[in-house]
Amino acid sequence: MSTATSTLGAVRQTYARTDSFPHMTKAYTEVSQVVKESGLLNRARMFYVFVGIALALAFGGAVTGFILLGDTWYQLLMAGALGLILTQAAFLAHEAAHKQILSTGPANERLGRILAAGVVGISLSWWNAKHSRHHANPNAVGKDPDIEVDTIRFLEEDAAKVKGPMRLITERQGWLFFPLLTLEGLNLHALGLKHLFSRGKVKGRWLELGLIALHFTVLFGAVFWLLPLGMAFAFIGVQMAVFGVYMGASFAPNHKGMPIIAHDAKLDFFTKQVRTSRNISGGWWATWLMGGLNYQVEHHLFPNMPRPHLAKAREIVREHCRTLNVPYTETTLVQSYGIVIRYLNRVGLAARDPFDCPAAGQLRRV
Repeated sequence: MSTATSTLGAVRQTYARTDSFPHMTKAYTEVSQVVKESGLLNRARMFYVFVGIALALAFGGAVTGFILLGDTWYQLLMAGALGLILTQAAFLAHEAAHKQILSTGPANERLGRILAAGVVGISLSWWNAKHSRHHANPNAVGKDPDIEVDTIRFLEEDAAKVKGPMRLITERQGWLFFPLLTLEGLNLHALGLKHLFSRGKVKGRWLELGLIALHFTVLFGAVFWLLPLGMAFAFIGVQMAVFGVYMGASFAPNHKGMPIIAHDAKLDFFTKQVRTSRNISGGWWATWLMGGLNYQVEHHLFPNMPRPHLAKAREIVREHCRTLNVPYTETTLVQSYGIVIRYLNRVGLAARDPFDCPAAGQLRRV
């Protein structure tokens, strides 16, 4: 048994002796105390140095392969590899935005802005504004931007309002979810630029616009200079598609299909975060594949916890949930995709015309 779990056991025994288990309003205070005493909120500098070196080598390998391959359709393999590498860079930007990497907030913000805007080509200020709202109220109607109306509808009341040709997509949105993710890369770039060109104050507006311009100048310049026109467009298309699918497939399992919170519901922080989040089993390989998003419960409870500490925090949080009889959800990656598809299809049923059946049609004609 780990030291962290033993510490939590001592806390549990204390409440057992006094017959006064903590109220749910104190649940987060108790578990966060154990996590802090276990040192799991400390920075993990060497881990992120290793990740940074690995990403740099991966970029170097992709650039070398791109140059050596020359004018050949095998370049699409390099495009796919670049999509994977950029997603891993986006994971690192996400961690910097949560202040998981460096010691101070400004240093993390600078690193995150360079990674997000300069390397990946998306706006950090847009991501921060959207993601902060999501963390504060996951799956809460009218508060979580991740369940607001988009191409995909996540709420039945939104699906029921769809009219025209879009209804055909909504009715089958579960099956179409992964094909639609091929466009998510373009969507992320577009939403970021829309935010940066919007009116009002935008933190780091001109710096981010400059970094994004540099990103696309280097990417498009190299691709359209070294490759024939048709192959260059195919390269960009594959890179964007792989990036979009990888990003969407990493974030979707975390909350989709979990309980939806009514707009006016009052829940304590611990219950709200745990009940709306889903972990993905698999250990180290899932952590590398998903950039730590596989420990979504722990990430939502402790957003600034470094990636390598999330596995140990899982032991503490699971034990605490058992003590308080709070459901703790964890599935395999494949199972999570099945849950997401079934949930989206179920929501999509609300878009179907209630009169689209023979009997209803006859009644309508009478």
